Amino acid sequence: MPATLILTPEMITQLHRWVAPLLTRKMLICVFTGFSSGLPFFLLVQLVPAWMKKSGVDITTIGLMALATFPFTWKFLWAPLLDRYAPPLGRRRGWMLIAQMALLVSIGALGHFSPQEDLSFIIYLVVLLAVCAATQDIAIDAYRREILSDADLGLGNSVHINAYRIAGLIPGSLSLILADRLSWNAVFWITALFMLPGMLMALLVKEPAVKNSPRTLEEACVQPFLEFIRRQGWRGTLLILAFLCLYKLGDSLATALATPFYLEMGFSTTDIGVIAKHAGLWPAVFGAIVGGLIMERTGINKALWMFGVVQLVTILGFAWLAWIGPFQEGAITLDNRLSLAVVVAAEYLGVGLGTAAFTAFIARATNPVYAATQFALFTSLTAAPRTVVNSLAGVFVEAMGWTQFFLFCTLLAVPGMLLLFKVAPWRETGTARE
Repeated sequence: MPATLILTPEMITQLHRWVAPLLTRKMLICVFTGFSSGLPFFLLVQLVPAWMKKSGVDITTIGLMALATFPFTWKFLWAPLLDRYAPPLGRRRGWMLIAQMALLVSIGALGHFSPQEDLSFIIYLVVLLAVCAATQDIAIDAYRREILSDADLGLGNSVHINAYRIAGLIPGSLSLILADRLSWNAVFWITALFMLPGMLMALLVKEPAVKNSPRTLEEACVQPFLEFIRRQGWRGTLLILAFLCLYKLGDSLATALATPFYLEMGFSTTDIGVIAKHAGLWPAVFGAIVGGLIMERTGINKALWMFGVVQLVTILGFAWLAWIGPFQEGAITLDNRLSLAVVVAAEYLGVGLGTAAFTAFIARATNPVYAATQFALFTSLTAAPRTVVNSLAGVFVEAMGWTQFFLFCTLLAVPGMLLLFKVAPWRETGTARE
């Protein structure tokens, strides 16, 4: 007879202890904030490049379009404004709703233009979209920090990050599949409608109580920076900022032109939507969860070392895929699709693990009193080198070819690992709760 699993009262109690914290209103809000935050970002880095590639835009121009995401890099410049001034709906909810309404309209409007004929106007529209998305991120990050207690921060941010990744299924999977069947105008408007859940959330949730909000714009702008420098010292500040810039630079560049790379290897947009995006999403989600559990036992520092090695090594999978390809378009075999799935799954497992430790490191470096502006500053600094280097991805590919390009990405991951000797020594422990 087959073995039967019997749940004892003790097992049920333990299971409830694990699951119950997830089934709260605050965690549900984190699902909505993560989804709303992730949708416009993945649209910019996945759907827009695929749209341009299918429309005949050259790979160098597509790579340079990454510069349009610079607002994510510079969002700390106007983050103090969101701390200081409050729209009618509230300081957090008001800015969220304003940004989300602008995102819905600008995403839908993209499909009305042709990349071949209206490229200049599309660039302006994409920049506007990025500004609105970055503004939404500032408000969402601050709102999430204010509604979560210190004990809930780890779980709440994990839920937010995973919902952020799952949002990539819309522009990175559903929209690509629809692109084989519908006009791009319809595709962009369908994608834009997925901003509605976030708008509904902003209308229904309560505005957090204001605690120690800046009384002047000068206070909102200056104090977060001075506090961090006083706490870390100039040498420590420079080392941490260099680490934030370099730790994930290699794996970020490796995936900057992922969709055009898959297309050049001969895969269809349906192959990408069904295979590549799902093989990338779920290992990344799994990696984030497992990474959090491992950090509970090893601490943040050891996790940064272990996960950094994983994310470095898995870049080589893309080099292998480029070496054995390209495959004949329209004659893709099961083995070809399996190779794509394995390479993407391995890479994004490393991305999930590395992001879990990296996010914990950022949280540890942030003073809760100035979390909104400091968090915006740190995330902006991580995006700055990625935006510049990723914008040159097309140039690198044209000069090197895909195989050498991915080997270059692997080498680019080394400097960030070397900085761990200074900013997160192996023998010093630290957990995500510190």
